[in-house]
Amino acid sequence: MKRWIVAVAGVAALAWIGMTVAPAAPQAQSSPAPVRDLLSYRDIVKKALPAVVSIESRQARQEVRGNRQRRGGFDLPPGLPEEFRRRLEEMMPEGGPEAPDGRLGSGSGVVVEASGVVLTNHHVVDGASEVTVLFQDGRKVVSKSIVSDPKTDLAIVRLDASKGPYAALEMGDSDSMEIGDRVIAVGAPFGLAGTVTHGIVSAKNRNLNVNMYEDFIQTDAAINPGNSGGPLLNIEGQVIGINSAIKSRTGGFQGIGLAIPSNLARSVKDQLLANGGVKRSYIGVAMQSVQDPALARKLGLAEVRGAVVNDVVGGAPAEKAGLQPGDVIVGVDGKPVKDSRALQAMIASQQPGREVSLDVVRDGKSQSLKVKLEEQPKAYGLAGAGDEPGGVLPSPRKGLGLSVADMSPEVGRKYGFKSKAAGVIITEVESRSPAAEAGLRPGMLISRVERKPVPDTAAFEKVVSGLDPKADVLVQASTPDGANLLVVVKGSD
Repeated sequence: MKRWIVAVAGVAALAWIGMTVAPAAPQAQSSPAPVRDLLSYRDIVKKALPAVVSIESRQARQEVRGNRQRRGGFDLPPGLPEEFRRRLEEMMPEGGPEAPDGRLGSGSGVVVEASGVVLTNHHVVDGASEVTVLFQDGRKVVSKSIVSDPKTDLAIVRLDASKGPYAALEMGDSDSMEIGDRVIAVGAPFGLAGTVTHGIVSAKNRNLNVNMYEDFIQTDAAINPGNSGGPLLNIEGQVIGINSAIKSRTGGFQGIGLAIPSNLARSVKDQLLANGGVKRSYIGVAMQSVQDPALARKLGLAEVRGAVVNDVVGGAPAEKAGLQPGDVIVGVDGKPVKDSRALQAMIASQQPGREVSLDVVRDGKSQSLKVKLEEQPKAYGLAGAGDEPGGVLPSPRKGLGLSVADMSPEVGRKYGFKSKAAGVIITEVESRSPAAEAGLRPGMLISRVERKPVPDTAAFEKVVSGLDPKADVLVQASTPDGANLLVVVKGSD
């Protein structure tokens, strides 16, 4: 108690010293806020704790034996974000696929509807056939009603309504939060249920590419393994985020926690409850944000914004509408598109079957294309390894600093491509060359140069040999994991 008194007295002394330096006429002072409001979150915590739960996920006994070999030795699902993988591995020794009762791990959750709807992370319940939900008062409720959305890392667990009503927290408006606002994180880090930490909103709109759809709130409230799925609260005690990940070199708290905004979580929750899944629209393009002035100039843009199309999926809505690689989408139904993530969110939020108008810049000229949206398919894959490549042909483009080879099944496997793709493989990039500065690396596949397809080294040589060595060059490339990028390779001075 003395420490608090000293701290408060110190603040008062500093204020008094300031007034003696520049004397002023006495002024009526307003009543100070109650000390408890300044120093304690006790009322918020008392309201929140009954609605925050610990979640133990497990497989049914008959499934454990069949899955033990598949998941044994911490052989977790491919593509799992590193932060999530590390946390699950840390929690596995207490359970894991080899545990007799099939425990997979644990996390946190929050009751958001009194009828028994618990909101949590997908990675907390991934692979589970049932979960045990533990309340602060010691109650345990087992549920097999689990639905999730991997693309946002969100899930809901439905509890037996007859055992309710349950204490629930209101979901707030995450868009209203600003950097510097105070927040409170509640959960079960390292299995320590009912742990409360506090901090501020450090940043908004963070995108770390751990989920397909993300718009993280960053906070310095301490978040550790086991906090996943628990709520991030504002000072009114409303849920404004679902704690999801940490950015850390050690796997423990280092001042950067990430939470899924409540507005996104609410939308996903409502769809999971109504439909058992989330329906999203898509147009079927690989794209990237236009963030480089040089790239904007090459694409004929008046300002640096929009999403440039790198590739068009065959048979997808974009192809049917006439979209082409190199097109820049700058608006949807008259609303400006800032970048590729904004475009992705705008399209995904629309109902499948709806027709939208895309504002497109092609070769510096504006046009409008009508696209009938379709439901987004689920298609993911990993590439394998293979043999050594051969047939290297140095690039004849002076100053570009590239060596390339014809694509073949052997070369594709060597560099990790799932199937043969049209283009040439980069086998060497000179250090400090314009190509290196543009981000081109060995193992990337170049498919177009200056919007012209280069399906083999002969076509590549023909295109680049006719270019002005002093001019910037637009190069479209891709990586084995499916990422597409459009870069500008600077010309020689």
